[in-house]
Amino acid sequence: MRLSGKTVLVTGGSTGIGYALALGCAREGADLIINYFDDRARAETVVKEITALGRRAIALKADIRKVREIDAMFARARKVFPRLDVLINNAGLTGWANFFDTTEDKWDVVLDTNLKGTFFCSLAAAKWMRDTKTPGSLINISTQCAELAVKNLVAYGTSKAGIHGLTKQLAVELAPLGIRVNTFSPGPVNVERNLADDPDYRNAWGSMVPLGRTAEPEEMVGPALFLASNDSSYVTGQTLFVDGGWTVQGKVPESNVSKAAKKNR
Repeated sequence: MRLSGKTVLVTGGSTGIGYALALGCAREGADLIINYFDDRARAETVVKEITALGRRAIALKADIRKVREIDAMFARARKVFPRLDVLINNAGLTGWANFFDTTEDKWDVVLDTNLKGTFFCSLAAAKWMRDTKTPGSLINISTQCAELAVKNLVAYGTSKAGIHGLTKQLAVELAPLGIRVNTFSPGPVNVERNLADDPDYRNAWGSMVPLGRTAEPEEMVGPALFLASNDSSYVTGQTLFVDGGWTVQGKVPESNVSKAAKKNR
């Protein structure tokens, strides 16, 4: 119950890693604000699962590419919960595309979601924490692709590398308020999006990882809880790689990156 009495907002909290993190935080005693983009039914199902654990939860729709929708989401959340303790910036897009097929629209949708959305959600969360004098924690979800480049992911890798820089900047900006800012970067994870891109995803990426397998979403909960709780009370401005050693070795499955780029063309 490391998060007992705390309120956590998870962007993109209805699916994939975000869903696992939301449930993981609830099991540690937190109340949840679940942000979703378009799948209301899925988000409401997550809320029911969280309330079944004895925690409070609400689902709020917002396209985090749009600042007005971010601000509206936080305004609604502030009417329900008295304070915010943790923001998990999880929502993001991969945006597979061959380098020469990367259009302005493809670039903008990835950068606006992953980097712009992370910044303005962090800004809104920090304002809420400042107003309530809450020494909170901002957690960004990145990717190993921000450390080692992967073909057909120029916009994605760039946006996530930007998050690493943003993490350091926000850590310094918000330290006087007692607000910590950190990032953790998952390696290959068995989420619906990845499995849809390539049915052989587990084998393709697992063979590249020193630990010999891809990760389950639930394996991201521990790092998030560490950064969200007082266990990391003296940690800020850091990036933790949760990737089975992938960034140490850096191999890429050519079959997967080609299939994914073609599928998402």
